[in-house]
Amino acid sequence: MDPSADTWDLFSPLISLWINRFYIYLGFAVSISLWICVQIVIKTQGKNLQEKSVPKAAQDLMTNGYVSLQEKDIFVSGVKIFYGSQTGTAKGFATVLAEAVTSLDLPVAIINLKEYDPDDHLIEEEEEPFESSSEEEFGGEDHQSLNSIVDVEDLGKIMDHVKKEKREKEQQEEKSGLFRNMGRNEDGERRAMITPALREALTKQGYQLIGSHSGVKLCRWTKSMLRGRGGCYKHTFYGIESHRCMETTPSLACANKCVFCWRHHTNPVGTEWRWKMDQPEMILKEAIENHQNMIKQFKGVPGVKAERFEEGMTVKHCALSLVGEPIMYPEINRFLKLLHQCKISSFLVTNAQFPAEIRNLEPVTQLYVSVDASTKDSLKKIDRPLFKDFWQRFLDSLKALAVKQQRTVYRLTLVKAWNVDELQAYAQLVSLGNPDFIEVKGVTYCGESSASSLTMAHVPWHEEVVQFVHELVDLIPEYEIACEHEHSNCLLIAHRKFKIGGEWWTWIDYNRFQELIQEYEDSGGSKTFSAKDYMARTPHWALFGASERGFDPKDTRHQRKNKSKAISGC
Repeated sequence: MDPSADTWDLFSPLISLWINRFYIYLGFAVSISLWICVQIVIKTQGKNLQEKSVPKAAQDLMTNGYVSLQEKDIFVSGVKIFYGSQTGTAKGFATVLAEAVTSLDLPVAIINLKEYDPDDHLIEEEEEPFESSSEEEFGGEDHQSLNSIVDVEDLGKIMDHVKKEKREKEQQEEKSGLFRNMGRNEDGERRAMITPALREALTKQGYQLIGSHSGVKLCRWTKSMLRGRGGCYKHTFYGIESHRCMETTPSLACANKCVFCWRHHTNPVGTEWRWKMDQPEMILKEAIENHQNMIKQFKGVPGVKAERFEEGMTVKHCALSLVGEPIMYPEINRFLKLLHQCKISSFLVTNAQFPAEIRNLEPVTQLYVSVDASTKDSLKKIDRPLFKDFWQRFLDSLKALAVKQQRTVYRLTLVKAWNVDELQAYAQLVSLGNPDFIEVKGVTYCGESSASSLTMAHVPWHEEVVQFVHELVDLIPEYEIACEHEHSNCLLIAHRKFKIGGEWWTWIDYNRFQELIQEYEDSGGSKTFSAKDYMARTPHWALFGASERGFDPKDTRHQRKNKSKAISGC
C-alpha cells in the first residue's frame, strides 16, 4: 500500500474546511446576530410589561388608601424608596415607582440599602417637617392616629408618647397603692433581691448571702491581721482592729454603677426599695454567724496568731461598705441600734444619692459620704448614677452631712485622668459639708470588666496621691494632713479641731462611744454627743511623715512576690 495515499486521506477533510472557511465564518456571524436580536426583543417586551404594570400598581395604591390630592389632604413630608439589588431588577423597579410617586407631587428619594446606615440619619429624621400638632395626632383616649395612616417618620414620636403614657399610668397605679410588676411576683408579693443567678455569681465571689438582700464577706485585711501582717487604713487612721471587723451590707442594691465597683456590677441597681424586706434582727444574727464561720476556717492555719484568732471570733466593728447602698434598707436605723446594743461600732458608707435618708439617720460611729468627683460631668462619668437629678441629690447629701454631730468623712477616690485635676471644685465641696475628715485614696484596679473602662493606667502612684493632697490642703486652711497608709495608697486629711496641743486625736475611743450611744438611747435622743467626745490620741507610727508610713510596728509587713497582682483593698 502507498503510505502517501493514507496521509492524503487523513488531511483531506481539513483541507476541505480550509477551502470553504468563508462560508463557515458567515454562518457563525449570522447565528450571533440572530441571538442578539432575540435578546433585544425579550428585554424590550419585559420593559414594556413593567412600565404597564407599575402605573397600575401605583393606581391601585391610590385607590386602596393612598388617596389622591384632589380627594383628600395628605400630610406627607416626603417618600423614601429603599431597595436592595444584585442584578439591577429592584433598582429598576424603584426608579419606575419613584416616577409614579412624583406624579402625585410628592418629593421622593431612592436609597440603596447597601449605602444606608439608619444611625447616621436619626437626627435628620427627627427634624423633618411635622405639620399636624401633637394634640391632633395623639390626643384623646382612643388614639385614632394609631388606627389611621401615619408616616414612617412619625412612628418614633408615637412610640415616645405611648411610653410616656405607660409611665404615667404606672406612677398613678403606684400612688393608688397598686404594685408594679417590676418589683412583685404574680401573686402581688415583693420579689427577693437576690435571684438564683445573682446568688450563684456572688457565692463564687466569696459572699455569704443572708436572706433575700444582705451579705457578708471576709475582708483581706481581716485575714492579714489574723496573721500579724498588718491592718487596713482604718486601723491606721482610727484604731480599728481589722481582725475583729465584719464587712457586711443590708442592701446589695445600689443607685450607682461606678466604674471602679469591686464587684463588676453583679449586684442589682435601683433608685428605691422595691424588693422583699428581711428583718434587721435576722440579718445581724446571720451576719455574725457567717462571719464567725469564715474566721473558724483559719484555725490552725500556719501563720495565724492564736490570740488574734480568739479575738476575731468576737465582732467589735462593722463596716457597712461591702457593696451596694446600705442606707437604702428601710430598717437601717433599727439595724444600727442592734449593732450598738451588741457593742459593735458602725462605719457606714453612702454614695450621696439619698439626702433625706442621711438626714433621718440615727447616730453612727463614723458616717462616710463617697465624693468620687467634684463636677457634675465627672461624677456622671465615674459614678454613672441612675437618678436623673443625681447632682442635686449629691449636693444635698453633702449639706445633710454638715449638720451631723458625730464623726463625718468625705471619701475621695482618685481616678487618674478623670478627676485628679478638679482641686478648686473639691475645695468648694469641702466647705459645703464641713466633714471632720477627708480620706483620699487612689482607685483600686480590680481586673478587666466589660462593665467598666477602668484600666491600670487610671491608678495613680502613691506619690501622685500625696501631691494631690498637698495641693488640696493648701485650698482648705482649716484642714491638715494627719495620717498615711502607704500600703493602701491612702492619706487622711483632718480638721484642725482634732489637733490638740500639737498632737493628732484621729483615733476613736470605742468604749466611750458605746457609753455615749447608750446614754443617747436611754434619753430618747435628747442627750446628744459630738465627735470630740469619743476621740483618742493617734500613735506616732500612724502619722504622716513617720518612717513606718502607716504600718503598725507590732506586725510584720509581708511583701508579695508579684506586686502587680496586689490590690489596695477596702
